[in-house]
Amino acid sequence: MGNVAIIGAGSWGTALSVVLHNNGHKVTIWSIVEAEIEMLKSEHEHKDKLPGVKLPEDMCFTTDLKEACEGKEMLVLAVPSPYTRSTARMMKDYVSEGQLIVSVAKGVEEDSLMTLSQIIKQEIPQCRVAVLCGPSHAEEVGRCIPTTCVAGAADRETAEYVQDMFMNENFRVYTSPDVLGMELGAALKNVVALAAGMADGLGYGDNTKAALITRGIAEIGRLGVAMGGKAETFAGLTGIGDLIVTCASMHSRNRRAGILIGQGKTMDEAMKEVKMVVEGVYSAKAAKALGDKYKVDLPIIDQVNLILFENKPADAAVRDLMVRERRDEILFPWSE
Repeated sequence: MGNVAIIGAGSWGTALSVVLHNNGHKVTIWSIVEAEIEMLKSEHEHKDKLPGVKLPEDMCFTTDLKEACEGKEMLVLAVPSPYTRSTARMMKDYVSEGQLIVSVAKGVEEDSLMTLSQIIKQEIPQCRVAVLCGPSHAEEVGRCIPTTCVAGAADRETAEYVQDMFMNENFRVYTSPDVLGMELGAALKNVVALAAGMADGLGYGDNTKAALITRGIAEIGRLGVAMGGKAETFAGLTGIGDLIVTCASMHSRNRRAGILIGQGKTMDEAMKEVKMVVEGVYSAKAAKALGDKYKVDLPIIDQVNLILFENKPADAAVRDLMVRERRDEILFPWSE
Protein backbone atom coordinates (compact mmCIF):
# COMPACT_ATOMS: atom_id res chain seq x y z
CA MET A 1 0.00 0.00 0.00
CA GLY A 2 0.96 3.67 -0.03
CA ASN A 3 3.39 5.72 2.05
CA VAL A 4 1.68 9.05 2.83
CA ALA A 5 2.08 12.09 5.07
CA ILE A 6 -0.48 14.41 6.60
CA ILE A 7 0.88 17.96 6.73
CA GLY A 8 -1.06 19.54 9.61
CA ALA A 9 -2.23 17.81 12.79
CA GLY A 10 -5.56 19.56 13.28
CA SER A 11 -8.86 17.73 13.63
CA TRP A 12 -9.34 17.17 9.88
CA GLY A 13 -5.81 16.02 9.19
CA THR A 14 -5.95 13.68 12.17
CA ALA A 15 -9.30 12.22 11.07
CA LEU A 16 -8.01 11.61 7.54
CA SER A 17 -4.95 9.88 8.97
CA VAL A 18 -7.36 7.33 10.48
CA VAL A 19 -9.04 6.79 7.10
CA LEU A 20 -5.72 6.27 5.33
CA HIS A 21 -4.32 3.99 8.02
CA ASN A 22 -7.49 1.89 7.98
CA ASN A 23 -6.89 1.43 4.25
CA GLY A 24 -3.49 -0.12 4.96
CA HIS A 25 -1.29 2.88 4.15
CA LYS A 26 1.79 3.86 6.16
CA VAL A 27 0.95 7.26 7.65
CA THR A 28 3.12 10.07 9.04
CA ILE A 29 1.62 13.18 10.66
CA TRP A 30 3.57 16.45 10.68
CA SER A 31 2.96 19.55 12.78
CA ILE A 32 5.06 22.66 13.28
CA VAL A 33 3.95 22.67 16.93
CA GLU A 34 6.35 20.51 18.93
CA ALA A 35 3.97 20.15 21.90
CA GLU A 36 1.29 18.82 19.57
CA ILE A 37 3.58 16.14 18.16
CA GLU A 38 4.76 15.16 21.64
CA MET A 39 1.12 14.75 22.70
CA LEU A 40 0.39 12.56 19.69
CA LYS A 41 3.48 10.44 20.34
CA SER A 42 2.69 9.89 24.00
CA GLU A 43 -1.11 9.72 23.93
CA HIS A 44 -1.85 8.57 20.36
CA GLU A 45 -4.84 10.89 20.56
CA HIS A 46 -5.38 14.56 19.80
CA LYS A 47 -6.83 15.47 23.17
CA ASP A 48 -7.61 19.05 22.16
CA LYS A 49 -9.01 18.80 18.63
CA LEU A 50 -10.22 15.21 18.19
CA PRO A 51 -10.74 13.69 21.64
CA GLY A 52 -11.84 10.08 21.82
CA VAL A 53 -10.25 9.06 18.50
CA LYS A 54 -7.31 6.75 19.22
CA LEU A 55 -4.49 6.67 16.68
CA PRO A 56 -2.68 3.41 15.87
CA GLU A 57 0.62 2.63 17.58
CA ASP A 58 2.46 2.26 14.27
CA MET A 59 1.56 5.77 13.05
CA CYS A 60 4.54 8.16 12.84
CA PHE A 61 4.65 11.75 14.13
CA THR A 62 7.27 14.40 13.36
CA THR A 63 8.11 18.11 13.36
CA ASP A 64 10.71 17.54 10.62
CA LEU A 65 9.08 18.71 7.37
CA LYS A 66 11.81 17.18 5.21
CA GLU A 67 11.28 13.80 6.85
CA ALA A 68 7.52 14.11 6.37
CA CYS A 69 7.67 15.02 2.67
CA GLU A 70 10.51 13.03 1.17
CA GLY A 71 9.79 9.60 -0.25
CA LYS A 72 6.00 9.86 0.13
CA GLU A 73 3.64 8.96 -2.68
CA MET A 74 1.02 11.45 -1.48
CA LEU A 75 1.10 14.50 0.78
CA VAL A 76 -2.18 15.61 2.33
CA LEU A 77 -1.99 19.35 3.03
CA ALA A 78 -4.36 19.89 5.96
CA VAL A 79 -3.20 23.11 7.62
CA PRO A 80 -5.87 25.85 8.05
CA SER A 81 -6.31 27.91 4.89
CA PRO A 82 -4.55 31.08 6.21
CA TYR A 83 -1.36 28.98 6.55
CA THR A 84 -1.52 27.17 3.20
CA ARG A 85 0.86 29.52 1.40
CA SER A 86 3.47 29.70 4.15
CA THR A 87 3.43 25.92 4.63
CA ALA A 88 3.66 25.23 0.89
CA ARG A 89 6.60 27.61 0.73
CA MET A 90 8.37 25.63 3.48
CA MET A 91 7.60 22.34 1.69
CA LYS A 92 8.85 23.39 -1.73
CA ASP A 93 12.44 22.13 -1.47
CA TYR A 94 11.33 18.72 -0.19
CA VAL A 95 8.74 17.97 -2.90
CA SER A 96 9.93 15.97 -5.90
CA GLU A 97 8.90 16.40 -9.53
CA GLY A 98 5.36 15.09 -10.02
CA GLN A 99 4.79 14.34 -6.31
CA LEU A 100 1.08 14.48 -5.45
CA ILE A 101 -0.27 17.03 -2.95
CA VAL A 102 -3.94 16.74 -1.93
CA SER A 103 -5.40 19.95 -0.54
CA VAL A 104 -8.09 19.26 2.06
CA ALA A 105 -8.51 22.70 3.69
CA LYS A 106 -11.18 25.16 2.57
CA GLY A 107 -10.70 28.83 1.78
CA VAL A 108 -9.86 31.62 -0.66
CA GLU A 109 -6.82 33.82 -0.03
CA GLU A 110 -7.93 37.35 0.79
CA ASP A 111 -5.14 39.27 -0.97
CA SER A 112 -4.68 37.22 -4.14
CA LEU A 113 -8.25 35.78 -4.40
CA MET A 114 -6.61 32.45 -5.26
CA THR A 115 -8.00 29.07 -4.26
CA LEU A 116 -5.81 26.79 -2.16
CA SER A 117 -4.85 24.47 -5.02
CA GLN A 118 -3.82 27.51 -7.06
CA ILE A 119 -1.63 28.70 -4.17
CA ILE A 120 -0.02 25.27 -3.84
CA LYS A 121 0.76 25.09 -7.57
CA GLN A 122 2.17 28.60 -7.51
CA GLU A 123 4.48 27.87 -4.57
CA ILE A 124 5.39 24.28 -5.58
CA PRO A 125 5.24 24.26 -9.40
CA GLN A 126 6.84 20.82 -9.68
CA CYS A 127 4.02 19.03 -7.85
CA ARG A 128 0.70 17.56 -8.99
CA VAL A 129 -2.31 18.95 -7.11
CA ALA A 130 -5.66 17.44 -6.24
CA VAL A 131 -8.38 18.42 -3.78
CA LEU A 132 -10.64 16.44 -1.46
CA CYS A 133 -13.77 18.02 0.00
CA GLY A 134 -17.43 17.46 0.78
CA PRO A 135 -19.78 17.24 3.79
CA SER A 136 -17.35 15.69 6.25
CA HIS A 137 -16.96 16.74 9.88
CA ALA A 138 -13.70 15.45 11.33
CA GLU A 139 -15.46 14.36 14.53
CA GLU A 140 -17.54 11.87 12.52
CA VAL A 141 -14.89 10.76 10.03
CA GLY A 142 -12.53 9.94 12.90
CA ARG A 143 -15.22 7.66 14.35
CA CYS A 144 -15.76 5.93 10.97
CA ILE A 145 -19.30 7.25 10.53
CA PRO A 146 -20.39 6.84 6.86
CA THR A 147 -19.28 9.90 4.88
CA THR A 148 -19.04 10.92 1.23
CA CYS A 149 -16.51 13.26 -0.36
CA VAL A 150 -15.24 14.22 -3.82
CA ALA A 151 -11.70 13.97 -5.18
CA GLY A 152 -11.01 16.65 -7.77
CA ALA A 153 -8.13 16.94 -10.19
CA ALA A 154 -7.37 18.24 -13.66
CA ASP A 155 -7.00 14.68 -15.02
CA ARG A 156 -9.02 11.55 -14.35
CA GLU A 157 -5.98 9.41 -13.47
CA THR A 158 -5.02 11.65 -10.54
CA ALA A 159 -8.60 11.96 -9.26
CA GLU A 160 -9.08 8.20 -9.39
CA TYR A 161 -5.76 7.63 -7.59
CA VAL A 162 -6.93 9.87 -4.73
CA GLN A 163 -10.31 8.11 -4.79
CA ASP A 164 -8.62 4.71 -4.43
CA MET A 165 -6.31 5.90 -1.63
CA PHE A 166 -9.13 7.18 0.56
CA MET A 167 -12.19 5.13 -0.32
CA ASN A 168 -13.47 2.38 1.99
CA GLU A 169 -16.75 1.04 3.37
CA ASN A 170 -17.20 4.09 5.61
CA PHE A 171 -15.65 6.78 3.40
CA ARG A 172 -17.08 6.88 -0.12
CA VAL A 173 -15.25 9.10 -2.63
CA TYR A 174 -16.54 10.38 -5.98
CA THR A 175 -14.42 12.15 -8.62
CA SER A 176 -14.76 15.44 -10.49
CA PRO A 177 -12.72 17.52 -12.94
CA ASP A 178 -14.30 20.77 -11.66
CA VAL A 179 -11.62 21.65 -9.11
CA LEU A 180 -12.46 25.37 -9.20
CA GLY A 181 -16.16 24.78 -8.53
CA MET A 182 -15.38 22.34 -5.72
CA GLU A 183 -13.00 24.74 -3.99
CA LEU A 184 -15.35 27.71 -4.30
CA GLY A 185 -18.27 25.73 -2.87
CA ALA A 186 -16.11 24.45 -0.03
CA ALA A 187 -14.79 27.91 0.86
CA LEU A 188 -17.86 30.08 0.45
CA LYS A 189 -20.23 27.77 2.33
CA ASN A 190 -18.29 28.71 5.48
CA VAL A 191 -19.40 32.33 5.05
CA VAL A 192 -23.04 31.30 4.69
CA ALA A 193 -22.64 29.00 7.72
CA LEU A 194 -21.64 32.03 9.77
CA ALA A 195 -24.92 33.65 8.72
CA ALA A 196 -26.86 30.49 9.64
CA GLY A 197 -25.24 30.50 13.06
CA MET A 198 -26.08 34.17 13.54
CA ALA A 199 -29.73 33.37 12.80
CA ASP A 200 -29.62 30.65 15.45
CA GLY A 201 -28.02 33.06 17.91
CA LEU A 202 -30.81 35.54 17.27
CA GLY A 203 -33.35 32.85 18.14
CA TYR A 204 -34.75 32.40 14.63
CA GLY A 205 -36.06 29.03 13.47
CA ASP A 206 -36.02 26.40 10.76
CA ASN A 207 -37.68 28.67 8.19
CA THR A 208 -34.79 31.11 8.44
CA LYS A 209 -32.19 28.34 8.24
CA ALA A 210 -33.80 26.88 5.11
CA ALA A 211 -33.89 30.32 3.50
CA LEU A 212 -30.21 30.94 4.22
CA ILE A 213 -29.14 27.53 2.90
CA THR A 214 -31.20 27.82 -0.27
CA ARG A 215 -30.43 31.44 -1.09
CA GLY A 216 -26.83 30.90 0.05
CA ILE A 217 -26.22 28.16 -2.51
CA ALA A 218 -27.84 30.40 -5.13
CA GLU A 219 -25.20 33.07 -4.37
CA ILE A 220 -22.34 30.58 -4.35
CA GLY A 221 -23.53 29.03 -7.62
CA ARG A 222 -23.91 32.41 -9.37
CA LEU A 223 -20.39 33.39 -8.45
CA GLY A 224 -18.92 29.97 -9.19
CA VAL A 225 -20.42 29.78 -12.66
CA ALA A 226 -19.30 33.35 -13.41
CA MET A 227 -15.75 32.28 -12.50
CA GLY A 228 -15.86 29.18 -14.68
CA GLY A 229 -17.17 26.49 -12.33
CA LYS A 230 -19.90 24.06 -13.38
CA ALA A 231 -23.48 24.60 -12.17
CA GLU A 232 -23.83 20.86 -11.44
CA THR A 233 -21.00 21.05 -8.89
CA PHE A 234 -22.99 23.42 -6.69
CA ALA A 235 -25.93 21.00 -6.68
CA GLY A 236 -23.66 18.20 -5.45
CA LEU A 237 -21.67 17.12 -2.42
CA THR A 238 -19.17 19.99 -2.48
CA GLY A 239 -21.95 22.55 -2.98
CA ILE A 240 -25.33 22.08 -1.35
CA GLY A 241 -24.14 18.96 0.52
CA ASP A 242 -21.29 20.73 2.26
CA LEU A 243 -23.46 23.80 2.88
CA ILE A 244 -26.21 21.78 4.59
CA VAL A 245 -23.88 20.00 6.98
CA THR A 246 -21.97 23.16 7.88
CA CYS A 247 -25.11 25.23 8.51
CA ALA A 248 -26.90 22.55 10.53
CA SER A 249 -24.30 20.89 12.76
CA MET A 250 -22.79 21.93 16.08
CA HIS A 251 -19.56 20.30 14.87
CA SER A 252 -19.27 23.34 12.56
CA ARG A 253 -16.94 25.95 14.02
CA ASN A 254 -18.36 28.50 11.56
CA ARG A 255 -21.90 27.93 12.80
CA ARG A 256 -20.73 28.02 16.45
CA ALA A 257 -18.94 31.33 15.87
CA GLY A 258 -22.03 32.69 14.11
CA ILE A 259 -24.25 31.73 17.05
CA LEU A 260 -22.01 33.68 19.42
CA ILE A 261 -22.04 36.72 17.12
CA GLY A 262 -25.84 36.51 16.86
CA GLN A 263 -25.94 36.52 20.65
CA GLY A 264 -24.03 39.81 20.69
CA LYS A 265 -20.35 38.88 20.85
CA THR A 266 -17.81 40.50 18.58
CA MET A 267 -16.01 38.54 15.87
CA ASP A 268 -12.83 38.41 17.96
CA GLU A 269 -14.70 37.25 21.06
CA ALA A 270 -16.45 34.53 19.08
CA MET A 271 -13.23 33.25 17.53
CA LYS A 272 -11.52 33.07 20.91
CA GLU A 273 -14.40 31.09 22.38
CA VAL A 274 -14.50 28.59 19.51
CA LYS A 275 -10.72 28.05 19.97
CA MET A 276 -10.22 26.87 16.39
CA VAL A 277 -9.64 28.61 13.07
CA VAL A 278 -13.00 29.91 11.80
CA GLU A 279 -12.39 29.64 8.06
CA GLY A 280 -15.48 31.67 7.09
CA VAL A 281 -14.07 34.80 8.72
CA TYR A 282 -10.97 34.57 6.51
CA SER A 283 -12.99 33.80 3.37
CA ALA A 284 -15.66 36.49 3.82
CA LYS A 285 -13.64 39.43 2.50
CA ALA A 286 -12.33 37.34 -0.39
CA ALA A 287 -15.87 36.26 -1.29
CA LYS A 288 -17.06 39.86 -1.37
CA ALA A 289 -14.04 40.90 -3.46
CA LEU A 290 -14.76 38.10 -5.94
CA GLY A 291 -18.40 39.22 -6.17
CA ASP A 292 -17.26 42.75 -6.92
CA LYS A 293 -14.67 41.55 -9.46
CA TYR A 294 -17.13 39.36 -11.38
CA LYS A 295 -20.09 41.72 -10.86
CA VAL A 296 -22.20 39.08 -9.11
CA ASP A 297 -24.86 40.00 -6.54
CA LEU A 298 -24.05 38.38 -3.15
CA PRO A 299 -26.49 39.89 -0.63
CA ILE A 300 -25.95 37.36 2.19
CA ILE A 301 -22.16 37.45 1.88
CA ASP A 302 -22.24 41.27 1.75
CA GLN A 303 -24.25 41.42 4.98
CA VAL A 304 -21.92 38.95 6.72
CA ASN A 305 -19.00 41.24 5.86
CA LEU A 306 -20.83 44.22 7.35
CA ILE A 307 -21.48 42.28 10.56
CA LEU A 308 -17.93 40.96 10.86
CA PHE A 309 -15.93 44.00 9.89
CA GLU A 310 -18.19 47.04 10.34
CA ASN A 311 -20.03 46.04 13.54
CA LYS A 312 -23.47 45.97 11.94
CA PRO A 313 -26.00 44.29 14.27
CA ALA A 314 -27.00 40.86 12.99
CA ASP A 315 -30.72 41.55 13.37
CA ALA A 316 -30.39 44.71 11.26
CA ALA A 317 -28.62 42.69 8.57
CA VAL A 318 -31.48 40.17 8.50
CA ARG A 319 -34.02 42.97 8.19
CA ASP A 320 -32.10 44.50 5.27
CA LEU A 321 -32.04 41.14 3.51
CA MET A 322 -35.79 40.70 3.99
CA VAL A 323 -36.85 44.14 2.70
CA ARG A 324 -34.77 44.19 -0.49
CA GLU A 325 -36.67 44.93 -3.68
CA ARG A 326 -38.93 42.21 -5.02
CA ARG A 327 -37.60 39.75 -7.59
CA ASP A 328 -38.25 36.32 -9.14
CA GLU A 329 -36.64 33.33 -7.45
CA ILE A 330 -35.52 31.74 -10.72
CA LEU A 331 -35.32 33.55 -14.03
CA PHE A 332 -37.75 31.35 -15.94
CA PRO A 333 -39.76 33.03 -18.71
CA TRP A 334 -43.43 33.57 -17.92
CA SER A 335 -45.92 32.12 -20.39
CA GLU A 336 -48.24 35.04 -21.14
